[in-house]
Amino acid sequence: LAQARAGIISTVEVLKVMEAFVNEPNYTVWSDLSCNLGILATLLSHTDFYEDIQVFVRDVFSPIGERLGWDPKPGEGHLDALLRGLVLGKLGKAGHKATLEEARRRFKDHVEGKHILSADLRSPVYVTVLKHGDSSTLDTMLKLHKQADMQEEKNRIERVLGAISQPELIQKVLTFALSEEVRPQDTVSVIGGVAGGSKQGRKAAWKFVRDNWEELYNRYQGGFLISRLIKV
Repeated sequence: LAQARAGIISTVEVLKVMEAFVNEPNYTVWSDLSCNLGILATLLSHTDFYEDIQVFVRDVFSPIGERLGWDPKPGEGHLDALLRGLVLGKLGKAGHKATLEEARRRFKDHVEGKHILSADLRSPVYVTVLKHGDSSTLDTMLKLHKQADMQEEKNRIERVLGAISQPELIQKVLTFALSEEVRPQDTVSVIGGVAGGSKQGRKAAWKFVRDNWEELYNRYQGGFLISRLIKV
């Protein structure tokens, strides 16, 4: 990937190498692949190839997704749980049909209190239903945020809200970021999530930061959070 980014080799060569990892069992390798594919997807989001890269993600990640399944197997370790969350989140965001359907089913059961999602599955399920959701999905997620009694769960929800894709809902998330519902130190996570969620989110987050720059700068007074905000 470094060579492709430097213009020394074609990005096609990178994709060919990625395809060779389809039977890879290691979490660290998949995490690296996921990160690199994310970089490519961000670059391609402004082109006609964005849908093609989503198809590629589904093709590469679906075999490992099918092997892992949704539920822990006997003898699994911590890295297997991390890998499951990574893979299901990647497939869900890329619109893998079976993953999306199962995520919606499990989310409904979770909200209704029938079957509470394990901590490992919450982020991938949340990000999947939001990415392909509507205003009622966002409202439900904000309600879960309000009801959460643990800060860890509130932070988990804050980080994924930016996955929503409709422009008016993106604005709602950005307004929420500066509300009293979000701790000042966590506002950056919400805005960063929007910036990384989609092409529309990136533009909206950039405008939002400019429009609210005085308030944000005064809030963080040149500390590490303002530099993190600029970076995202």
